[in-house]
Amino acid sequence: MGNKNLLIKDIPLDDRPRERLIKNGPEALSDAELLAIILRTGTKSESAINIANRLISSYDGLKFLCSCSVQELSSIKGIGSAKAAQIKAAVELGRRLRSFRSGPAPRIGKPEDAAWLVMEDMRYLNKEHLKVIFLNTKNVVIDVKDISIGSLNSSIVHPREVYSEAIRKISSSIIVCHNHPSGDPSPSQEDISITKRLWEVGKLVGIELLDHIIIGDGNYISLKEKGII
Repeated sequence: MGNKNLLIKDIPLDDRPRERLIKNGPEALSDAELLAIILRTGTKSESAINIANRLISSYDGLKFLCSCSVQELSSIKGIGSAKAAQIKAAVELGRRLRSFRSGPAPRIGKPEDAAWLVMEDMRYLNKEHLKVIFLNTKNVVIDVKDISIGSLNSSIVHPREVYSEAIRKISSSIIVCHNHPSGDPSPSQEDISITKRLWEVGKLVGIELLDHIIIGDGNYISLKEKGII
């Protein structure tokens, strides 16, 4: 597959991505080959494999496919709206499968549990999102809900929105989570100020703020572990 102008029809049948997947399983294929199967077809001058290779090598790899919009994908040569929709549908299905949990609701025993509960939802977001994990008296998750989207500051994150929802869900305690699109979870001064404000309001209403987890790209920081709460 070293020839960049090689089209799918020029590749021996047994070496084509779809046929190799059927014969050997998806784990035998490269990222570009898997993406080529999702794309299905190329253009008159470029095969699906070549388009897939270009996407992965030129646009920050698979991370770009997770964080970009349909409009951004559509504007790339060889993609268009139909292929962009196919890619985003596959990415979203993968995200949902990673987040899917069968059986009883999870219990949060340590910061790591909370971080990995929301990690796949939050690590590739290109805007800051604030989620709240609502817990019962045994630290079992009642629900996880988005509260705000945008740069995290005191004018956007108001304790009223956080705790009114916690009261409606009859929560005993909460964990606040937000992401840093840069991938670096180091807390800002604003993050620390908001955390202290939420903790003080939690004391007043009787719903404890157990932690504030900042999500990076596959990593996290717990403000509880940092001694800020």
